[in-house]
Amino acid sequence: MNQMVNVYEAVGTNKFKSMLVLVLYIAFVVGVLWIFSQAFGYGPEFLGFAFIFSGLTGFASYWWSDKIILGISGARPANKKKDFRFYTVAENLALASGLPMPKLYVIEDSAPNAFATGRDPQHAVICATTGLLDKLDRTELEGVIGHELSHVGNYDTRLMSIVSILAGLIVLIADWILRSSMHRNNDENRQGGPLVIVGFVLLILSPIVAQLIQLAISRRREFLADATSAKLTRYPEGLARALEKIAADHEPLEAANKATAHLYIMNPLKNRHDGIGWFAGLFNTHPPVADRIKALRGMA
Repeated sequence: MNQMVNVYEAVGTNKFKSMLVLVLYIAFVVGVLWIFSQAFGYGPEFLGFAFIFSGLTGFASYWWSDKIILGISGARPANKKKDFRFYTVAENLALASGLPMPKLYVIEDSAPNAFATGRDPQHAVICATTGLLDKLDRTELEGVIGHELSHVGNYDTRLMSIVSILAGLIVLIADWILRSSMHRNNDENRQGGPLVIVGFVLLILSPIVAQLIQLAISRRREFLADATSAKLTRYPEGLARALEKIAADHEPLEAANKATAHLYIMNPLKNRHDGIGWFAGLFNTHPPVADRIKALRGMA
């Protein structure tokens, strides 16, 4: 018999684990940048420029992320009359959570899925497919919309924007250093000794490690949103049943791509297989659905 976990304890545990991973990620980025600067003789002005450039491009993406993603997805604004159940469920849960009513959008696609975007609760968007709205009952839909509202209330869209900027910064600097090191003479590169070797290894591995940590944070935030949804609806079984239905539907979502897949409540690219065994799990945007359902059904 599984021991039941209090919903509030589950939320607290997931918040702590998420913040721990984020702190380790920031420490990793700072450490890598320090080794780059020491190994290759770049001063603080170079790193400062990289931070500014990466920050500006990341800020632009973050500020207009909702419009960009909705445009890519081909979503239409929800109609209160046509999408009445979607509208009333979101309105009731927003009221219960104390969050502003988000803008609602619909993707005309029979694959069941949903996502949230927007830079903060005041500019939040929840988007659902017609497949989700047609195939879930009201209790299951409440679980899914509660999950997406939880992403909004937990500022996950903002957090993941920051994480993406940090990952982009690592990739940007690694690329710059690799290119510039090709034009530096061998004597100059040998001056750093073993540190240069470490630096070159990190140049190759750090972008991969940054992506892996970014995906790990994404998976932890999914667990947190599940737990927060259970806390909001006070019925974990509704979301558990919804996840089972979405997982059982093998139709991929045509509007999704690798750039937007992490936003959805479940991986929408169900026909893609990019890895083997446990190694594939490291590159997953979402935790295994069986683990999510087990965690929900272990809550009281």
